[in-house]
Parts: sequence; C-alpha cells; structure tokens
Amino acid sequence: MLNNEFLQELTLIRRRLHQVPELAFDLYQTHQIVKEYLLSYGYEIEVVAKTGIVALKKGEGTGALAFRADMDGLEVTELNDIDYISLHQGKMHACGHDGHMAILLGFAKYLSRLEKLNKDILLIFQPAEEGPGGAKEIIEEGILKKYNVEGIFGLHIFPGLEQGKIGLTNGPLMAQSGEVDLVIRGSSAHGAQPHKGSDAIVAASALILDYQTILSRKIDPLEPGVLTIGTIKGGEARNIIAGNVQLNGTIRAFHGETYNLIKEKMKKINLGIENIYEVQIDMEIRDFYPPVINDSKLFEIVKSSLDPEKVEIVKPLMLAEDFSFYQQQIPGIFMLLGSKNEEKGFVQPLHNGMFNFDEEILLLGVETYIKICQRLNVF
Repeated sequence: MLNNEFLQELTLIRRRLHQVPELAFDLYQTHQIVKEYLLSYGYEIEVVAKTGIVALKKGEGTGALAFRADMDGLEVTELNDIDYISLHQGKMHACGHDGHMAILLGFAKYLSRLEKLNKDILLIFQPAEEGPGGAKEIIEEGILKKYNVEGIFGLHIFPGLEQGKIGLTNGPLMAQSGEVDLVIRGSSAHGAQPHKGSDAIVAASALILDYQTILSRKIDPLEPGVLTIGTIKGGEARNIIAGNVQLNGTIRAFHGETYNLIKEKMKKINLGIENIYEVQIDMEIRDFYPPVINDSKLFEIVKSSLDPEKVEIVKPLMLAEDFSFYQQQIPGIFMLLGSKNEEKGFVQPLHNGMFNFDEEILLLGVETYIKICQRLNVF
C-alpha cells in the first residue's frame, strides 16, 4: 500500500493543508479538511479542544495507543516560490504541522483497511501546539481517560536531521520552557545630570550580565540551561536618563530543578539590582511547556521496530513541545523525522519563511507508525 500512488495522495493532502495555515485554536478550514478525509476513511470523529479531532479505530482487548499530530500554523510570511504557497497572508505552516497531519491521515487510511486490531488506536489531531497548548486542553477534557490510553506516540519533521533518518532519545528530548517579561522603573533626568535620576538602562545592562552568572556559576556545568534576554526597549532621547526599560526573554532547561533554580536566582538578582541602582523591577514569568522526556521502555520498543540504518540517536534540543503534557499523564515517545536534503535545497530551519521539505518523508512517517504497531502486536 505504501507505494507511489499512496505518496501522491499524501502529497495532495499535505499541500491542501499547507495552503490554509491557521493559528492556535482557530483552525476552521484545517478542521474541515481533516474531517473530510477521516469520514471518507469510515471513521466517526469527536471534536475536541474547539477545532481538534479524535478518531478511534476499534480493536480487541483493553486499552488504547494514541498517535498525535499537531495542526496549527505560525505568524510567518511564506517566501517559497511554489504553486501551493500559503493563501493566508502572514500565516504559514513553517513548522511542518501540515506534514504531521498528512502522516497521521495516511496512517488512518492504512488502519481503515485492516479488518482486525488487537488494540484500540486513537488518532489525535491537536490544535494550538505553538501556543497556548492544545495538548493540555485535550487532557483536561478527559480524552486520555475516556479512551483508556496507555501510551502515546508523536513525531516532528526536523531539518536538523538528514532525510531518511528517525531521531530518537532515551530520556530528555526537548526542554521545559518559560517566558520572562520585565519592566525596570527608574526616574528620568537630564543626561548631563545623571545623579538626579535612576538610570533604568544602566540597571538593565547590569541585570542582563548578572543573569548570565546564574548559568555559569550556579548551575551544574553538566546540566543544560538557557536564559536569554531577546529584546530590550527603553529611553526617550539621547540626552535623557531613561526612566523605564522593558526586557523580554525565555528560560529553558531539561529538568524542573534546574528550571526552578534559574527562576529563584533571577528573583534574588532583581532585589540586588533594585538596591544598588535605586530602581523597581517588575517581573512576570509564564511557565509554558514541561520537558519532553521519552519513556525508556517505549524507546527500546521503537528502536527495535525500525531499520537500524534509519535510526539516529540524537542529542536533546532546547526546543519546546506541548507533547510533554501527554507524557506527564502516560508513557510516551516523541521522535524526529529528518528532512534535511541539501541536494534538493531543503535546508531552511523551522519557523523560517522558506522552510519546506521533500514529501517523500511522509511515507517514512506512516511506515514508522505501522512498524511500531507491528512491534507491539497491534496487527
């Protein structure tokens, strides 16, 4: 079944979805396309998380295995010169979610032709992976418990890995993430009389540098952690002491202890900067996604189910993924589907306006899910 005709169908699905990228939970056109294919394959569907969909392939025995695809696009303007370019200005499937959906729909079609399964298979089409986190919404709606899901599988198209490879890790794959917003409030004065004010820019400079000592002096050198201040905005004119500065950044770590330590030390540094520079610092930290930690048992099962030549053990990434919410509830494994192909020019990173991939990788995605099920004696 996994032949050229099947690839052509997957390619058509992917390109239809690619043209209509939508954001967060507002995936109305995307929802209709996914629904159309699932109904044509004979599935009954259940709407979840506003525009998400779950579909069940009933098997014998107890419990279910779940396979998940994210659905949402990004606020990125597409720059590719292709005939299936995004029709939604300023929005793009720049993170491969169109491919993830096509793979799961291809897997759904394959399952629909099987007469007997030894276990239920739940297909989860999830909105809002890019934020604010559709996985959490699906869990809160009770879907995992309703279908007695015992394990979950997912993958992500990844241009940092060669096409034809499946990237696996045993343990941490992606980081816990959080967003940081700060406002430093000083007091303005004439630039020629700095002693009459409290310079928020100088305070911000010291704060940014001091934050980096958390990573270099307070975190175990063998324990990865990131604290990045990505934007700084402040000041009114060249000859005025800045009264206010805004900072925005991100925190990443693979373990909760490290993540929480970074936050704790930031608060202590803030107090010191306030006292030294006579400013007030308001900080808000929004904890986003937990770390993606692959289950050891499922790692061994997946690794043994695939062609050894296609498996590559990869280093953990400081990226974040809300697949981690599922893993907090049940055993799960998240994989990387390599898409780097220098010969064909598919080398752009995720979230880039020129990101694209060779659609032949869609077949490998479907094949991977099939082999996992065969290894687990689902069919």
